[in-house]
Amino acid sequence: MSEAECIFCKIARGEMDAEVVHDEDDVLAFKDINGKAPVHVLVIPRQHVANLEEIGDLPDAVVKRLFEVSSAAAQKLGVTEGGYAVRVNNGPDAGQEVFHLHLHVMGGKRLGMP
Repeated sequence: MSEAECIFCKIARGEMDAEVVHDEDDVLAFKDINGKAPVHVLVIPRQHVANLEEIGDLPDAVVKRLFEVSSAAAQKLGVTEGGYAVRVNNGPDAGQEVFHLHLHVMGGKRLGMP
């Protein structure tokens, strides 16, 4: 999928609406429209990388920020005390539906293992 067709790239460019939780130059966090938990946020790099195999294309600082923003989003949405999950679905067999690397930050209820 090209960057022009990628739904997360469109959100990052402001071409599609999303409920943004955190916005900065290299990383964006927004609520998942098909959330599986009371808090379900997606954290993406603005640069298009399809999956973990392409993570080396991102600057190290951006990879670090993905996790820092995940933590900040969990804190902002009030799920740090009870705990939250940060998950990456990598590839179709793992449930990846949008092929733009993204972290799922999920909390607000007891979460089991997938």
